[in-house]
Amino acid sequence: MEYVTASPHPRSEPARARAGRRSLAVALLCGALGAAVALLASRQRWSEATASVAGGAFPLTAKGSEVTGVPAALAIVGLAALVAVFAVRRAGRVLVAALLALSGAGTVVTAVLGASDSSALDEKAAQASGDTSATVDALSHTAWPYVAAAGGVLILLAGLIALRYGKLWPAMSGRYERDGTPRPRKAKPVDPDRPEDLWKALDRGEDPTSA
Repeated sequence: MEYVTASPHPRSEPARARAGRRSLAVALLCGALGAAVALLASRQRWSEATASVAGGAFPLTAKGSEVTGVPAALAIVGLAALVAVFAVRRAGRVLVAALLALSGAGTVVTAVLGASDSSALDEKAAQASGDTSATVDALSHTAWPYVAAAGGVLILLAGLIALRYGKLWPAMSGRYERDGTPRPRKAKPVDPDRPEDLWKALDRGEDPTSA
């Protein structure tokens, strides 16, 4: 009885390469776009309200960066992790991909929490009225906190893709990896017909006649 051993499918390697390229492109697009969206949304007006000042209503507004700076900071961390994922391999790549995913998740959570935060406006109301216990009235929020959260979702998606397909992605070339060890330089062959080569060999402590 003859046994036929299973051989790897000839198309398996090209399929893995295509999956790696596609996942890499999607992760880069999601991560970069998500970070840009979160940073842009953090600079926009998140909330508005009125404060009673001298018997009248004084309008107040607060930008996302005034409400909370965490989403923008996490977006920057996620962008840095997206770049760093190519500089590491194996376990290091998994850790960086996990950091990328956590940055996205943190951006989502803090942006959603910031959508209902009135502390920044309360502080402005206290400064405008001179009363430290003053609060705002007619509080309302814009859609920008949720836009920042959407950016965080894209960063999270990039991290999950990196965790799933990161092992198929290329790594930084070995010529850029330096361990601090000096590399030996190959000495040029000595030409006995050139006196300057003989003197250089003697300066290096070499015997030009041994070649």
